[in-house]
Amino acid sequence: MLQACLNGARTPREHHHLPTSPADLAAAAADAVAAGATDLHLHPKTPDGADSLEPHLVAATLRAVRAAAPTTPIGITTGAWTTPDPHTLLRSIRAWTVLPDHASVNWHEPAADDIATALHRRGIGIEAGIHSGTGAETRLRTSPLRHHLLRVLAEVNDPTTRAATTAAGLLDRLHPAPAPVLLHGTAAGAWHVLDLAVDRGLDTRIGLEDTLLLPDGTIATDNAELIRTAARRLDRSELP
Repeated sequence: MLQACLNGARTPREHHHLPTSPADLAAAAADAVAAGATDLHLHPKTPDGADSLEPHLVAATLRAVRAAAPTTPIGITTGAWTTPDPHTLLRSIRAWTVLPDHASVNWHEPAADDIATALHRRGIGIEAGIHSGTGAETRLRTSPLRHHLLRVLAEVNDPTTRAATTAAGLLDRLHPAPAPVLLHGTAAGAWHVLDLAVDRGLDTRIGLEDTLLLPDGTIATDNAELIRTAARRLDRSELP
C-alpha cells in the first residue's frame, strides 16, 4: 500500500503547491491517486492554514476529498498540536458529522488510549503513530487498544541519510507488531526509509508532509510527482 500524505503541519510558505483548502486537497488527492496512491492522509486546516479538528472543517475537507477520490480510503491526523487540550480534542471527535476512514494517533502524546478509544467507538480505523526515539512502542505494547488497530505507523524522525538504520532498529523493537506496519521517514531520510519499506515488503507513504525533495535532492513539483517516483520504486521491487 502506498499512502499519500498530502500536507501535514506545514504551511504554503514551505512549498507553493502545499494543499490547505478543501478544494486544493481534493485536487491534490485526485492527482495523487492517479499517480499511484492507494490511501490518503491529510490534515484539515483553517482558512489561515492552521491544523484543526473542528467538526465543520473536518466535514468540509472530507466531503471535498471524497468527491474527488471516492473509492480511496482517507485518514486524518489527531495530533496534539491541533487541539492542545485532550478533552476538547475528544469532544471534537465525538462531534464529527462526517467521518474519516481512519485517523492517526501519536502514541507518545497525552491521552493516546482515550483518543484511540473514541475513534474505535465511532468505527474509525486507528493508525498507531509510533515515532522513533519516543519510546511509544513500549506504551503500545501494554495498550488495551493494541488489538483494535488498522495499522502501525512506524514514523522515523531521523532526517539524515542514516535514517534506514534508525528505521531498522524501530522495526526490531516493534516486533512482533500487533497490526500491519506502514514504515516511513522524513526530510532527507524519507527516501532511504521508503526503500527499506519496499525491501521488507511493508506498506509505506510519501508526500509533502514527509519531504519536499525528490531522491536526487531537487524540490518536487507537487504531491503527485513524489507519488509517481515512489510508485516506480515499488514497481521495480516486483520485477523478477
